[in-house]
Amino acid sequence: MDRKTIKYSFLSTLPVMAGYLVLGIGFGILLHDKGYSFWWAILMSVGIYAGSMQYVGVELLASHASPLSAALMTLMVNARHLFYGISMVEKYRDTKASKPYLIYALTDETYSLVCDPNLPRGGDKRRYYFWVSLMDQSYWVLGSFLGGLLGNVIRFNTEGIDFAMTALFVVIVTEQWEKTKMHIPAVAGAAVSIVCLLLLGPSDFLIPAMLGISVVLFLLKGIITKGDAFND
Repeated sequence: MDRKTIKYSFLSTLPVMAGYLVLGIGFGILLHDKGYSFWWAILMSVGIYAGSMQYVGVELLASHASPLSAALMTLMVNARHLFYGISMVEKYRDTKASKPYLIYALTDETYSLVCDPNLPRGGDKRRYYFWVSLMDQSYWVLGSFLGGLLGNVIRFNTEGIDFAMTALFVVIVTEQWEKTKMHIPAVAGAAVSIVCLLLLGPSDFLIPAMLGISVVLFLLKGIITKGDAFND
């Protein structure tokens, strides 16, 4: 076993561990608050493992949403992973038996770690991809488990806990804004979302907004590509 790669993978995932434990606990508590035991939290984190979608899934379960609504919402919320996957085709080409799991476990945070690893001398990239993916999911599953248990023993007002995932995305967007000079995608996304929110209201704006953002970004693809090339 490559201890050097495992150690480096663990150290690399420490920031993710801090975030996933907190967010996982929040998810487990919310799920328990809707009447589901901690086993549901574990099963969802093992079988679904999509942080933001799991938070949305709590409300879908509580509102008895139809399978079609759940499928469309999942597609819209996680559509970004299609682009993640395309960019990882070459990196995951020689990962052999672990490839299906690596594809499944590619979250936002895992992507940021495996996209451009700076491994120590002698480190194995394929094993690094696997250990980072497995460790990150383990943190999320553990957090969900702890949240489900805490929901059994601690009684308090859970209002606002679901904002934890929103806060995480705010941090990610802020970080990406600071790293790039091309702000057209972010501005376009915010503008379309605000328009849809004002026209359709908070309960119906999400899917139209994401469709609108996709259309706007497609139409602005040429400008965005030229801007990225200029900034590089």
